Amino acid sequence: MVSVATTAESNQQNVDFECVGNHFILPDGSTSLGATHGAIVVDEAGKIYCSMDSGDHGLLVYNAAGKPVDAIAPGLTGIHGMCIERERDQQFIYAAHLAGQQVLKLRLDGSVVWAIKGPPTESGKYNDGSKYKPTAVAVGPNGDVYVADGYGSNWIHRFDKDRNYIRSFGGRGKDNGQFQTCHGLALDTRGGKPLLLVCDRENRRLQHLDLNGNFVAVIAEDLRRPCAVAFHGDYVAIAELEGRATVLDGSNKIVAHLGDNPDRKQWANFNVPTDAWQDGIFTAPHGVAFDATGNLLIMDWNRAGRLTRMNRSATAE
Repeated sequence: MVSVATTAESNQQNVDFECVGNHFILPDGSTSLGATHGAIVVDEAGKIYCSMDSGDHGLLVYNAAGKPVDAIAPGLTGIHGMCIERERDQQFIYAAHLAGQQVLKLRLDGSVVWAIKGPPTESGKYNDGSKYKPTAVAVGPNGDVYVADGYGSNWIHRFDKDRNYIRSFGGRGKDNGQFQTCHGLALDTRGGKPLLLVCDRENRRLQHLDLNGNFVAVIAEDLRRPCAVAFHGDYVAIAELEGRATVLDGSNKIVAHLGDNPDRKQWANFNVPTDAWQDGIFTAPHGVAFDATGNLLIMDWNRAGRLTRMNRSATAE
């Protein structure tokens, strides 16, 4: 293993991770995964679902040991953002399908439960539906579905659990509650009140909004183009497109930078070849997830497809 964590000097906590080199095995007969420009989620059994941008299936499934065990969601390549939710006795994957301009609810076998196709015309935000480019999805405590049009209009749209449109909020801008590429979206339940956490990528910040879309706070600034977030207990991990991942604690203080790439030419570079990769050094972190024990899984935006596992050190408290 290669230690790649830099614990923030101003914080007393010790949060260390080590890179597990070559953890993820290529599928039989493959010389590369294929383009990765999406997300990772982990189910309660420890299976890891990785969205793919090429091939015949939308999701490649790994077990916790890094062995590919399935390829599901045929015809649904180009899923960009995902979250996984338990509903009664089942788990479901909610997916922002960028390539299909739709939001999907999937069973864990990849079959489609329902789809919200195209932009909500009721919003009055779209004269041209082709400009709708959903990048992220989150689900509220009551089942409401939030969809971020991060590559399009920068509105976040809210639907109820029956897919009825409720409202839109945000829009393009630099003011609080506005976005320049609302790329990632997640439900933050670390506090007493659930909030939406938005990766406002080109404004280089994370914003908290309440579930009605009202601005609450900017919780992190001066980031390297944040793409996605994941939670484990009080910690939040941030995938930053410019060659780094960052971990915040429950007070939203930085406690670690991970895989910080000293070569700026590799930052946010889709075309970094496999022979230029270094274990534990990221090029373009785009998707991030924690497993049940607090280990991190990172997906780089890369033409050959790059996945990395980082084990949380046994010394971390």
